[in-house]
Amino acid sequence: MNAPKVAVGILESRQIKFSLKGQYQSYGVFQPKDNCVSYKDGKVQWMDSLYDELLFEPSTDDCSFELFDVVIGIQFHWERSENQIFEGALKIIAEHGKLRAINIVDIEAYICSVISSEMSATASLSLLQAHAVISRSWLLAQIAKQKTLGEYATCHQTSDSIIKWYDREDHDSFDVCADDHCQRYQGITRSSTELVKHAVSGTRGQVLCYGSKICDARFSKCCGGAVEEFQNCWEDTKHPYLSKLRDYQDSSNLPDLCQEDMAQKWIRSSPPAFCNTQDQNILSQVLNNYDQETNDFYRWKVIYTAKELTQLVLERSGIDFGLITDLIPVERGTSARLIKLNIVGSLKTLTIGKELEIRRSLSPSHLYSSAFVIDKEDDKFILTGAGWGHGVGLCQIGAAVMGEGGHAYSDILLHYYPGASIEEKY
Repeated sequence: MNAPKVAVGILESRQIKFSLKGQYQSYGVFQPKDNCVSYKDGKVQWMDSLYDELLFEPSTDDCSFELFDVVIGIQFHWERSENQIFEGALKIIAEHGKLRAINIVDIEAYICSVISSEMSATASLSLLQAHAVISRSWLLAQIAKQKTLGEYATCHQTSDSIIKWYDREDHDSFDVCADDHCQRYQGITRSSTELVKHAVSGTRGQVLCYGSKICDARFSKCCGGAVEEFQNCWEDTKHPYLSKLRDYQDSSNLPDLCQEDMAQKWIRSSPPAFCNTQDQNILSQVLNNYDQETNDFYRWKVIYTAKELTQLVLERSGIDFGLITDLIPVERGTSARLIKLNIVGSLKTLTIGKELEIRRSLSPSHLYSSAFVIDKEDDKFILTGAGWGHGVGLCQIGAAVMGEGGHAYSDILLHYYPGASIEEKY
């Protein structure tokens, strides 16, 4: 059985600059307007307010195209733009007053790029194999979910609370985006080693399953020593394979971090865990150069004055709380991540959630995680936190440590996804 194709949203802009290398066939629904695109002899062209749809399909396997000024790390602290090169087809559509560049590519080529984009292509074979399986599983699970998705809401709002989460249902004109919102995918910009190719081909078609369904195999950079449950970050659906566990040899030995006193002790300490490492060789397997600009991930600290916090929350949320006087934990998940946080201000008091909305509201980009405790000293709010990311499913740094320790990729997968099985779908 041939591997399926995937449509990846790469870039959205009023103008898209690209170049084609090799022979391409162009197709599309042409409705040209003033200043419309012209394409000739593979030269770089500018597109501005244009056609409904335009498709460039490669005529040979050695074709590639380059997109200029692709923004990566959107709204994160490492956000920047770079030129990126891709295999497969280039589709450009006009929607919502902008252009969108979409790469249509074989799923196995997509997985090869994801592994090299999400982490170093020089990681251990078992880590690369594990990541190939979960990246493939997550993608196919999302595509299957989209086909059956009915009415879907990602925000519940009342007079005293806003509970919001973010998922790939935000995309309706392609399968997944190329940034951290889904999975990092940067085409062939990040070089893939023979080891990466071996990891992908050696696990071709393999996915994680629970019962008859492919697992929604989430992952994050660093769980902080405790893995979070799915329903605490996204919709209120419990997946048995995305469950509470400790990121260590005895995965069942985890305090009840939903309790505030236990969460306080956990975050203020540095308990042993697979992901509790300062080994730069291991960290470099997971963290790309821009990720390594930050050294704090297992435990971290952020300090704001009350005035800074007030202005930040206003800018990020658009809600005027007045002068913020308190941040009060309301509900925590199994990794001590805050699901609900009460923001108390001189003009307004409001409960916000879930974890990503909390992180977005309390940082110019994102807090590393919502697993934090709050101290107030004079005019300052001190946030002491644990982990990097939502903490659900596989912990990339923890998995890297397991791989260096000699664990097979199946051991890594079944540690982070208890009760799941590895099956070959094509």
